[in-house]
Amino acid sequence: MTSFSHAILEWYDNYGRKTLPWQLEKTPYKVWLSEIMLQQTQVTTVIPYFERFMARFPTVVDLANAEQDEVLHLWTGLGYYARARNLHKTAQIIAEQYNGKFPETIEEVIALPGIGRSTAGAVLSLSLKQHHPILDGNVKRTLSRSFAIEGWSGKKSVENAMWKIAEEHTPKLGVERYNQAMMDMGAMVCTRSKPKCEICPVNDLCQAKAQDRQLDFPTKKPKKDKPTKKAWFAIYYHDGDVLLEQRPQTGIWGGLYCFPEQPENTLNDLSEHYGMDVKSSQQLIAFRHTFSHYHLDITPVLITLNKKPNMVMEGTRGVWYNLSQPMTVGLAAPVQKLLDALPFEISNGE
Repeated sequence: MTSFSHAILEWYDNYGRKTLPWQLEKTPYKVWLSEIMLQQTQVTTVIPYFERFMARFPTVVDLANAEQDEVLHLWTGLGYYARARNLHKTAQIIAEQYNGKFPETIEEVIALPGIGRSTAGAVLSLSLKQHHPILDGNVKRTLSRSFAIEGWSGKKSVENAMWKIAEEHTPKLGVERYNQAMMDMGAMVCTRSKPKCEICPVNDLCQAKAQDRQLDFPTKKPKKDKPTKKAWFAIYYHDGDVLLEQRPQTGIWGGLYCFPEQPENTLNDLSEHYGMDVKSSQQLIAFRHTFSHYHLDITPVLITLNKKPNMVMEGTRGVWYNLSQPMTVGLAAPVQKLLDALPFEISNGE
């Protein structure tokens, strides 16, 4: 065991987190679910989602047997919805190919949808004490500062250097404590903007601190200006119902329900195409929704109908969504935002 890993383990025994919901009565399923939810998401945000998932899907087979719409519905608000779709696919694979038992080799786990080397290592080390290193965002930050690893971790050569250091310092004995400690270090001590170097257990070993360059590590991703796209949302409304359609499984908001959308204001043509009997229309306040790779400026238009059309969106999965008795489906975040505001907009418009 290296002096670095010894200090990390000692710190964890005294100060590390041990009572998070997925740390109690650990199983590979619970750890896997938490690891997927925690990707690019804060612990405090994840806890209620994790608890709702475990209450509804106590086993991986329960998750496999659920409809995707229900899985996406419970995921609504967490973002990065490909995680939920892959979660569901993986559960189905485990139910069908592994008789509902989570696989226990690193090769089998990595082969599952949405699981990379770090997540697989976390699941198997935290729940089964298998000797695997991990390298999530928190761990990268702690290692890059401690060992002054130059370069953006998105570059393969830099990532490989980090994996090598992670392998060298991950102990065989106490691996489950060490890996949890490294995640806790990045979340609680070696934080992004204001690292708490004065209480860090490895501050005497930290090369970034010795150089007074803590905030230079990890090297930031080269910046690119995000492009901006536009979308017009048609909110077709009649007698307490609004029209939603399910998006394709691939692309943004895959599998989620959204308002009919146009890249420009051609909603009159859209209404004619679908045979909508329009009573009135009202443009609502536009707003911006930002993805990881672009901005989307959304202009919603509330279109009140005299009556519903007989056929809904031929060739698509269109549904009439009742505002007072909402159905169990996954909703894109800006759609949920608009649905929450609609009763106010409708009462003002009447």
